[in-house]
Amino acid sequence: MFALVDCNNFYVSCERVFRPDLIGKPVVVLSNNDGCVIARSNEAKALGIPMGAPAFKYEKLFNEQGVEVFSANFPLYGDMSHRVMSILSEYSPDIEIYSIDEAFLKFSGFQHIPVYAHCKTMQEQVNKWTGIPISIGIADTKALAKVANRIAKKFPHETGGVYWIDTDTKRIKALKWLGIEDVWGIGRQHSRRLLAMGIKTAYDFTQLPDVWVKKHMSIMGLRLKHELLGIPSFDLETPAPRQSIATTRTFESLYTDFEQLRERIATFAVMCAEKLRKQNSCCAALTVFILTDRFREDLPQYGKSITIQLPFATNSSIELTKFAIQALQQIFKAGLHYKKAGVIVHDITPAHIYQATLFETRNSKHLPLMLAIDKINARFGQQKIRLASQDLQRVWKMKQARLSPRYTTDINDIIIIKV
Repeated sequence: MFALVDCNNFYVSCERVFRPDLIGKPVVVLSNNDGCVIARSNEAKALGIPMGAPAFKYEKLFNEQGVEVFSANFPLYGDMSHRVMSILSEYSPDIEIYSIDEAFLKFSGFQHIPVYAHCKTMQEQVNKWTGIPISIGIADTKALAKVANRIAKKFPHETGGVYWIDTDTKRIKALKWLGIEDVWGIGRQHSRRLLAMGIKTAYDFTQLPDVWVKKHMSIMGLRLKHELLGIPSFDLETPAPRQSIATTRTFESLYTDFEQLRERIATFAVMCAEKLRKQNSCCAALTVFILTDRFREDLPQYGKSITIQLPFATNSSIELTKFAIQALQQIFKAGLHYKKAGVIVHDITPAHIYQATLFETRNSKHLPLMLAIDKINARFGQQKIRLASQDLQRVWKMKQARLSPRYTTDINDIIIIKV
């Protein structure tokens, strides 16, 4: 038995926890640099604001309809997600955190516990302790739990936010209701092909022959079909170390100077190094890319990336920054207006597996230094200790004109109650 727990309009809900006056009003949250809409309240959806809507195109609608607009406050959302997931883990020892606002729970050995009532209690506790509303879908497989969750969110008044596909009749009815393009695990390319074949619903998909599904959609497609038939084929997944780590940003303005780009690339390399150390890994290859603004047709366009193989595997911020800047020097062109850049580290190996080289090797003094820096930054705030090549004033430069306070992660933004 699986349950899929999904936080409703998560980013918007996080803002409403600390601004209850916004409940019932249209609210949207924008992406990095206030670019486009990445979260909408139900009221905003009713106004016809689509997901991914460019903020500048909808500014007039925002003003006319009184839409409250927020810049993405990821420190707040991350902390609220951690609080929700901590509560969920108390209801089952088997949990897979699927995304910042979703988690699968597996109920093994719950034969003598009323699962529906168990999930209703969980829903009430999450709402009471965090203020975040959640929807829960329950079924015998992960794919069906996804379907059940979709029903719980689509029909909150009828389901109370919790729906259980506990009979074959319910399963068939749900699959006939769900469009093929909305099935978890079926991407755009497969959905277009299936629609062209007249396969319009999830139920239609389950009627296809196994041989055809395996041939055209691989073994994963066949397993998905079995899941929708109620045959468990996917279990909870344990998080594995990432095989590549990227830090990319769109700049708040156009950069023309090499020193501006150099500082950004240095900061991105440091952030990648911190992520490597967090998962106890090193990297042996690094990619740097830079891009101009493709929307500025009046300016020359340029985009270039370069991948370099490092002489040794490392997770030192100092060493990765040096290599990243060397890579930038090879692809930078003067006289252009750059809008985006990034650093990607790959060829990742466990930190304890290290192959020394004859002529070049990592500096052994960096290991205790990085541990000390990470400890200080963890205690006093992100990147309190930085390299001299970084901007000493800001971690990264981003347009966040409508940023809400970091109520739970910054002591200076904590709510003050006057009595």
